[in-house]
Amino acid sequence: MEKRIDLQTFDDDLRARNKGSISESKGQDFDKDRYELARVGKQQVLKRRFGLVSMTGLSCGLMCTWESLLVIFSIGFTNGGPAGLIYGFIIIWLGNFSVFICIGELASAVPTAGGQYHWVSLLAPRSNKKFFSYVTGWLTVIGWIAALTSVCFFVADLVLQLVSLNNVDGSFVREGWQGTLLLWATLLLCVFINVFISGALPAIEVVVLIVHVLGFFGILVPLVYLTPTHNSAKQIFTTFHNTGNWSTQALAFFVGLQGNALAFVGTDSVVHMSEEVKNASTDVPRSMLFSLVINGSLALGMLFAVLFSADDIQQLLDEDAPTSPFIRIFRHAVGSEAGATVMVSIIILLEFCSAMGCLAAASRMTWSFARDRGLPFSRALSMIDKRTTIPVVAIIVVTVFAALLALINIGNSAAFNGTISLVLEGFYLSYVLALGLLLWRRIRGDLDNPDSSLTIFNSGHVDEAYDRSLTWGPWRLKGAFGIANNVVAICYLLLIIFFSFWPNSVNPDLVHMNWAGVVTGSVALFSVAYYLLFAKKSYTGPIVEVDPHVL
Repeated sequence: MEKRIDLQTFDDDLRARNKGSISESKGQDFDKDRYELARVGKQQVLKRRFGLVSMTGLSCGLMCTWESLLVIFSIGFTNGGPAGLIYGFIIIWLGNFSVFICIGELASAVPTAGGQYHWVSLLAPRSNKKFFSYVTGWLTVIGWIAALTSVCFFVADLVLQLVSLNNVDGSFVREGWQGTLLLWATLLLCVFINVFISGALPAIEVVVLIVHVLGFFGILVPLVYLTPTHNSAKQIFTTFHNTGNWSTQALAFFVGLQGNALAFVGTDSVVHMSEEVKNASTDVPRSMLFSLVINGSLALGMLFAVLFSADDIQQLLDEDAPTSPFIRIFRHAVGSEAGATVMVSIIILLEFCSAMGCLAAASRMTWSFARDRGLPFSRALSMIDKRTTIPVVAIIVVTVFAALLALINIGNSAAFNGTISLVLEGFYLSYVLALGLLLWRRIRGDLDNPDSSLTIFNSGHVDEAYDRSLTWGPWRLKGAFGIANNVVAICYLLLIIFFSFWPNSVNPDLVHMNWAGVVTGSVALFSVAYYLLFAKKSYTGPIVEVDPHVL
């Protein structure tokens, strides 16, 4: 006999528990979170360790916006110049606010670690929800593994650049295997922290948030005050570049947007940690927007500091040197290798903190998709370690795949860059599918007038009645403003997705080719083929696993 959960009974029970009480006890908070998870068919199996501050720290540290903006500075400067970087940054910043207001609405309504693929399954029409959900899940999982690999590569690459900076006689010659070994070392340290001291991770993320802000001033102050000369405001705000030789300056500007967009990747990390966050339906959206405010403000300040302090940036970009332009900018500003080394070391530390948070988010996403039978060997991948209450197997598997991706760097750095180029496209494609379906449901009013008398059947699948019972969470943008913002978010995503497949210059060679289209298309085709051959029978969308008797 099938077990049933009456949603109306749940609603009444929750109102009764919360009536007249704004401040709840810890036990009641847990009941509220468990109830909200049960509404979308999931059991509480992970321990809720994170609060609003620690989640904001994880999101800020993982995004690493002002740090990443320095690392990938040349992308936007080559196509756009100083003015293009500034105006492009503002567009990207506002666009991300629009996107993550919508993502926050979905995270508030469905606060699960699965995020995009779970939302797509609930929002899509019954005829194709399994297919769209499955492809979205694969894109998100692979995107997170690529993100982890790329951040660890940034750490390894910056360490090698520091060696080059301090190698005065020029005897040091970089090899691909050196970067791969350092990348593996970074991964192992991230695994150690995520597995063996996972209980301290919330406290660590609070410290990361503090260091993230203090590190910003630790670089900004010497950069601004020790630089011998400064550029004028007119130079910064009116100078555009088209080094890629595009037909128009406007086209060059849009091609250069992907640099700024990459600096904001990872904002949705909080979504995949939802089942470990207290008061998730409210604090997950808040932490995403707080992180956008903090990181966007810091990144804009750092961008101004670099542009006003750098002496002839174009010459720095044209130089054939073993270090990145921003490191040479630091060297010029402080006048010594030792000072530049300290400044770059701060960025390396914060990029490592980003990798640490990235592994946590990637493993939760992988674990969630495996829990719903979306990945091979799902039973093993969805196991939770009873002692630590974390998905240890998923952490190890994600690490192994990131380590295997790093092997490509030994033989061909261009192929490696093409592989990790999936990051932006994988995330943004999953966002645009989820937000497109949200807009469709929003216009129809399906989330405003749900049929709460419908029931969830705990029979291993989600039926149409369960889909239509989806309601808004406590955090949302109402009415016409919500629809307008939803439209803006989709337009922004489509714009960035379109230009993220473009190379940095006209007629590029194999080394400078943008392989994102090939890599993203390959992942999409593989997921479709695997779905049709194997997963079509086993994957039914998010599995309803809740037992009403434990509530």
